[in-house]
Amino acid sequence: MKYRTIGTDPRHRREVSVLALGAMLFGSRTDEQTSFAVLDRYVEAGGNFIDTSDNYAFWIDGSQGGHSEELLGRWRRSRGIGDEVVIATKLGARPLAPGTSYTDNAEGLSAKVIRESAERSRERLGVQKLDLLYAHIDDHRVPLQETVEGFAALVAEGTVGLLGVSNQAIWRVERARALAAAAGLPGYEVLQYQHSHLRPRFDVPSDLFPDGSLGHAGAELLGYLRSEPALTLVAYSPLLGGAYGRADKPLPPDYDHPGTPARLAVLREVARETGASVNQVVLAWQMGGELPVVPLAGASSAAQLEENLAAVDLELSAEQRARLDAAH
Repeated sequence: MKYRTIGTDPRHRREVSVLALGAMLFGSRTDEQTSFAVLDRYVEAGGNFIDTSDNYAFWIDGSQGGHSEELLGRWRRSRGIGDEVVIATKLGARPLAPGTSYTDNAEGLSAKVIRESAERSRERLGVQKLDLLYAHIDDHRVPLQETVEGFAALVAEGTVGLLGVSNQAIWRVERARALAAAAGLPGYEVLQYQHSHLRPRFDVPSDLFPDGSLGHAGAELLGYLRSEPALTLVAYSPLLGGAYGRADKPLPPDYDHPGTPARLAVLREVARETGASVNQVVLAWQMGGELPVVPLAGASSAAQLEENLAAVDLELSAEQRARLDAAH
């Protein structure tokens, strides 16, 4: 395994594996035995960066979520896992009532919710301190200053280490970071956005993003990373839900545009040249690139995890990287 540093404050920064493990479906669609087996193998291989959320996976059974955090808590206790494993979680998108969603009834990012939701997550995970806590989605109903101060208060109390943000407009991220800096408070240092080798359309509206996606890492976010070396991108859904390698998994609709075939073709060329799978090429491209990107990949079986782990040692040549970067 290889590692990189997230965070800048010596009191909270962590060395994390270059490949993060997504636990979204653990304890719901992925049963406990399988989840434990995947977690055990990931840690055995040197992995130490696991991602979850307080609302995972509410959509499976119409609940409010919490399944993933609860399973990770049971796994930690049964294996005697301590702070050597970094567990990141998120708040803000948990439905306030069963049968609702984050688009119509999200918990939000008030100071009260931040404190109460973080405490519930600590209890479910069985930890004294949340290593990394994200604002999962934006909340325009609450003054941004309140959200910034709410997160910072938990860091000051020692119940949260690093702060992160996901699925928000970059201007909102920068405004929140500026408010924190002006007040001498800790701000967001880890950005979690969807990012893969294929480039999506950004103009496709959705219930959460009526003006087009704010959840993908596009030119603005990548440029932000270049200008702010303290930031790290955690790239979720790097393998597009299995669509790169499975005929029964079509590409998501927002990847259906004229630029996709050329980038797919280069991925397949490099896969043939290296003897790796397309999935492994995507992960290696992210892990070894110029920008600080940590791919966050889930696994519903040991076999899927093994394929992903093998990407850590896949070395792409400068020429291959140049082709992958330039394809359009």
